[in-house]
Amino acid sequence: INDSILQYFGRPTRRAVLYAPPAHRETDRQLCQRILAKHGYTVTVLENRRLMEDPRHEGLYHSDISPWDLLICLSSRKNDGTGCIQIEDLPRLKLFQKVNLLPEIQHFLCRKEGLCQITKAFSDLQLPVVTPECSSQHGLSSKVSQGSESTDKTQRAHLWDWWKQSTSTRLNQVSVSPDHKDIFKAQDLSVIIKAYVLVTSLTPLRAFIHSTTTVWHPPKKKHFSIKLQRFFEIFFKSSSPQQAFNNMKEAISKLLLITEVFSESSASGPNSFNRCSQCFQMLTFDIGFGTSIYPVVLEVHENFDFQDEDESNIQDQTFKEFLFEDTFKFLLSNESSTSSFIEALQKIYGSAVSKDGNYHREDEQCFSLEEINSMITFIKELKSLGQFELLFPSAAPKTQTLLRDLYHMVDPMRRLGSVLTVHWLLSSLLERFQFMTEEGHTTLSEWRSKKNSRNSTHTIMKWLQPRNSSQENASPKQNVPSDFRKNHEALHYSSKTKERQCSYDKDTLSHLRQIFTSPQLDLNPQFNPKIKEYYAEVPFDMVTVKIGAEPSNCRCQVHLDEKKGPSIANYPLGLGLNKVIILVTDDSQPSPQVVSNYKITIYREDRPSLPLFDDYMMCGFVQDCGSRIRPEESCGLQPLSHEYLSAISQTVFKTCEAGDTKGQWIVPCLSCSDNRTCDWREITWQPHGCQYSVLAKPELQRCVEGRRILFIGDSTNRGMMYYLIERVNKTLQEWQKTHDVKCYHNINEGKTFISYSYYPQFWMNANQRPTFEKALEQLLQRSRPLENTDQTVLIVGGVQWLNSNHLQIIQKVLNRENLSNILVIIKSIGMGFHLPVDGIHSLSQAEVQNLWNENLIILDTAKNFGYEVVDTFVITMGRYKEFLQGKCGCHFHEVVKSNPSEERPHITMTLSRHYALGKYFGSQSKPSQLQDYATNSQSPYHVRGPINQVYSEILLSRLCASKRELVST
Repeated sequence: INDSILQYFGRPTRRAVLYAPPAHRETDRQLCQRILAKHGYTVTVLENRRLMEDPRHEGLYHSDISPWDLLICLSSRKNDGTGCIQIEDLPRLKLFQKVNLLPEIQHFLCRKEGLCQITKAFSDLQLPVVTPECSSQHGLSSKVSQGSESTDKTQRAHLWDWWKQSTSTRLNQVSVSPDHKDIFKAQDLSVIIKAYVLVTSLTPLRAFIHSTTTVWHPPKKKHFSIKLQRFFEIFFKSSSPQQAFNNMKEAISKLLLITEVFSESSASGPNSFNRCSQCFQMLTFDIGFGTSIYPVVLEVHENFDFQDEDESNIQDQTFKEFLFEDTFKFLLSNESSTSSFIEALQKIYGSAVSKDGNYHREDEQCFSLEEINSMITFIKELKSLGQFELLFPSAAPKTQTLLRDLYHMVDPMRRLGSVLTVHWLLSSLLERFQFMTEEGHTTLSEWRSKKNSRNSTHTIMKWLQPRNSSQENASPKQNVPSDFRKNHEALHYSSKTKERQCSYDKDTLSHLRQIFTSPQLDLNPQFNPKIKEYYAEVPFDMVTVKIGAEPSNCRCQVHLDEKKGPSIANYPLGLGLNKVIILVTDDSQPSPQVVSNYKITIYREDRPSLPLFDDYMMCGFVQDCGSRIRPEESCGLQPLSHEYLSAISQTVFKTCEAGDTKGQWIVPCLSCSDNRTCDWREITWQPHGCQYSVLAKPELQRCVEGRRILFIGDSTNRGMMYYLIERVNKTLQEWQKTHDVKCYHNINEGKTFISYSYYPQFWMNANQRPTFEKALEQLLQRSRPLENTDQTVLIVGGVQWLNSNHLQIIQKVLNRENLSNILVIIKSIGMGFHLPVDGIHSLSQAEVQNLWNENLIILDTAKNFGYEVVDTFVITMGRYKEFLQGKCGCHFHEVVKSNPSEERPHITMTLSRHYALGKYFGSQSKPSQLQDYATNSQSPYHVRGPINQVYSEILLSRLCASKRELVST
């Protein structure tokens, strides 16, 4: 890697150029010259002329000073808008050349017009930035409105609260605009500090803050230097020093992150910036604090800003020298980091998912050398922090969620996915090293430890493959010279042959050399190239596993599941049995041939459960703490009050009137603080204040007699259909994963007709897929004759494709087909796509949380149209780990072959129990009708899954609600 990077970027020359504009500070020039010389640089000073200003573009490329690898543009005391280098000249820089200039930051953060662009584009974020000219563009005005008194300090504390509140919600939601009275003046601030920030990369963002600050008292203009941590301990002694410090770092990080996103989203437009991969920027953030722990950013300077030289004292000059020395020591560190990068990459690539589930890369994406160099440099920075502290990347879930949301807002087509991938890896590197930002710089011995990995070389080299130059996200700089490619290919070839230890022996053609998994699976039997089938068991909490393999023969490749599948992939592990197929292909032929396959069967255990004891307590939950859908509400098991238990113990309980009645899961435990002490076999869904009656078979058969029931939706809808068929017929005679229109005439002894249409047909090209309207029309035509009464039932729903627009289409089509009086039941969305799995789009935690709002919109819209609803989201969200087989993690049912010799399945999910404490879980309370149908040994197939059973029974209760009302009438 080092050789490849050196050849690609070129060899540094240890030559520096100092550009000193006409109004520069002489002391600054002398200071930089002295520090650079101490770091072994030959320094050339260019004074009193603009670089590259002549038509021949000499100056920087003059033979006297070229080649150089560092250009420092000193700041000028005159802000005349001229820079030391033209932005359009940045592409002329060599890859190894560094300049203290990031034009995007200078434009968007240090210029009023750029700041106005940001505050207007991201008005929903309510950025706490003083932008005097932008009051009409949602920026916070620093001017006092006419006739107003000075702003109350408690109002000023709300400024940050608005920002904090708005960033915790989805960005596409409209947040409340601030009251126009909430304005402030600089003299209202109790203190102003200067935070010195070094940005070493804008895309992806890498930023650091110096540990020392300058503190100003606005009215008297007194100032002094102090450690940041000490300042917050003193100034916020009576409140929360650490939180105030974190708030300031978060504010700076968010502004920089927004600058990155905004500049990236406009990179293809007419105002795009010419990028310099090695450029950096020294910044000063003027930050004001009142009585609140929330800061206000007053101004951002494009250099380190100090007291004016005419008014500075010896302490000011000493502090400036220390700051510049710390900065150049950090930037010019010779710390070796490639081995640490390799070690980290091995661990990250072989590890499971990151804790919050955000930013998971695609395994087949290869990194360019520029991206690899960026990551190596980041590790070097972490090992050379000195007096700096990391601002970004951040491993904080809230910050990572903001990052992803910002990119998804400005880039809905995911053109910038490669940027998010590198972001994810940087945060993973940070998390891997357990870097603690609260402790400033920390010596981490793990960086220097060496742990050999037998799988490392192939894994690393896989990422080093050059990207296809025609790839959509490829950078022009990735069209590297041919000699570099040869070197690169030789390096890659070496990894495939020697270091992979492959063989050309024909006897090894069908063999794997090794199987590697993360977390490590205990394969039974132990791996042997000649053994083709393996078995492993994993605990309940292990929901994904990464699996890869290497062939023994140099001519062969490995593919997972299919002939063109990846060699390494992340798999979801549903409860029960999961199968992974590893194919070995001979790639020496024009058309690769499969020469062998290996199978791994992985059994994931159910929740750890204790048998029910007499001394139990009742616990309830709606959401799991591992995935908080509603952050403002409690999560995990909560003790149930005596009043609640008394209420649900009534012998007479009214029937629920809707399929979206709020409720919770209740389960008996020895302790609500430890979910391992619960008897999960006895878990029950309990609606608030009512119950869903479970219909006996004769009652259900009468309910559906003469009716034509039409299902349209995905596999989760199909699971409910098969559940209905098995409940009515008491057997399930046929089953298939229908992906078309299927009609069933043999239901209820031929007295009930059921049809099903799979939608959406995701495997087809988007422009060839039938629209929802077409699919619905086709289903109606195939199901005729249809009555315009509730004898015709349409059941619509799926995991997450359904939205309110589909409901409007249903209304339009039914009106057009003269079917406006039929019974329509909407199954709302469900949990799924929350795992980082290869081959599908995985949701971030923020996107999962937003499903709550989307679900509410669907339910409200459906009820406004007069449709019945079944709320499957609230039922599945608390038990999201209990999914069954399938990549989406969204299936809570499976159809299995019945085997009379096997132990009969014990179905414990019930909905109709009358709760009597003390007898609550007695065997006499088991409703026999569910037990009976579930254990019918004559049924070839059986629909299994307790969560699917719960919401399917709610579906049946809504299907038969009108029939029960007629009977009672």
